[in-house]
Amino acid sequence: MSLPVEHSAAADEPAPHGPSAVGLRDAKLGGWYREDSGELFRGVPIGPGDVVVDVGCGAGVNSVFCARHGARVYAIDREPQVIREVRARLSVEGRGTHTTLVSDANPLPLDDGIATRVICTEVLQHVDDPRQVLAELFRVGAPGAIYLLSVPGALQETLQEKVLPPEYRELPGGALRVIGRDEFAQWIGEAGLVVVEHTQHGFFWSMWWALFWGCRVELHDPAHPVLDHWTAAWQALLDMPQGGQLKQQLDEFMPISQIVVARKP
Repeated sequence: MSLPVEHSAAADEPAPHGPSAVGLRDAKLGGWYREDSGELFRGVPIGPGDVVVDVGCGAGVNSVFCARHGARVYAIDREPQVIREVRARLSVEGRGTHTTLVSDANPLPLDDGIATRVICTEVLQHVDDPRQVLAELFRVGAPGAIYLLSVPGALQETLQEKVLPPEYRELPGGALRVIGRDEFAQWIGEAGLVVVEHTQHGFFWSMWWALFWGCRVELHDPAHPVLDHWTAAWQALLDMPQGGQLKQQLDEFMPISQIVVARKP
């Protein structure tokens, strides 16, 4: 199965106490959206001199962050409606120049070595040939380019499958595979990239989604006491003096995403 990317959905100044707001706080503590330093994720600074290729851009939050920090952005997704929406967002919110492209990334409609930053988050689990897509990502990066790659955490994928209602199991767009931590790192190395950091994030969302399926509420209005209590509990945890350490330990145990920062030699 596949879940929306929680920190991306949360990055638009949501209501102060809802799950998106708590998720955004959690994401920033985990290394995402460092406005002061211009880092999309720690170790991935974005600036006016960068050319960013965002493959599988989805709602476009990562692309918008990069464009807002002055980068030249290529936002790519296989869904035409998604690209129309991202193009509109970039036109309003971005400061850098941008191009939006409809593509399944096999191959990417870009020249060799065009990018200084390559982003591909929560995509490889969906494609027929992840190694081929990684080869394309490698091709479009310039020497020294920094890569930000992520896939769902394997343990939480198993959890979601346990509680996912039957009517959702065969919907189009679901994941084709569960990718283990070692397998993910191996694929990246085989593509020719050097792993700089391999980390994880999002125990909060792993549990939130499992509870969401059990509550049987609508995604556009996920109001339910169980979800509200879980969100409040996590916010209280983050407020604790030892909250950051506990978050890190739980993220390591069952993250929503495993994240790799890599570099092209």
